[in-house]
Amino acid sequence: GVNDILFNIVVTGSINLVFTLAALSFVDRLGRRPLMLAGCAGVALFHSLLGLSYHFGLKGLPVLFCTLATIACFAMTLGPVTWVLLSEIFPNRIRGAAVSVSVSALWIACFALTFTFPVLNAALGPAGTFWLYSGICVIGFLFVYRRVPETKGKTLEEIERDYAGGGLKVNQPRAAASISLRDMEVGEVRSEESEWPPAAPE
Repeated sequence: GVNDILFNIVVTGSINLVFTLAALSFVDRLGRRPLMLAGCAGVALFHSLLGLSYHFGLKGLPVLFCTLATIACFAMTLGPVTWVLLSEIFPNRIRGAAVSVSVSALWIACFALTFTFPVLNAALGPAGTFWLYSGICVIGFLFVYRRVPETKGKTLEEIERDYAGGGLKVNQPRAAASISLRDMEVGEVRSEESEWPPAAPE
């Protein structure tokens, strides 16, 4: 009845909220790329398990667990981190337009997912539909692994400069840390070409 529907909304909403808040503490500690990879892999895994549950006629707890685990995994990884990446990866001169196009594409994809689910469910059955979603997540994992660099710890200007110079690489750790203001103030950073200390006057 209505009470059951409201209870389901409260449970799923609570899980979404709790794991989204948890993501706030991980996005800068673990980085965007690891969380995106973990999200794609996790959602692919739980969708595969959902497909198996429907394929073997399992109901109740297995389906509930896989559904809630998918929501939690998405809320902690792909959900919030996608918005972070969208705000970081575009150059300043086109950021407004590029983010607008990206967000529009994202919501169009969400609409397509919701609109086509009944069609896919009727054509492939619930098991086939969730296996299809799992395959899409695997493709997403491969795309993130090959094409999405890590932007953790970089300013927007550094990201733009690295993109323009081809220096923003995937599968590689960030180069040496930036020179700190304190190092510059105390004169601890010296160029290899300059002589230090200067020669005494004759």
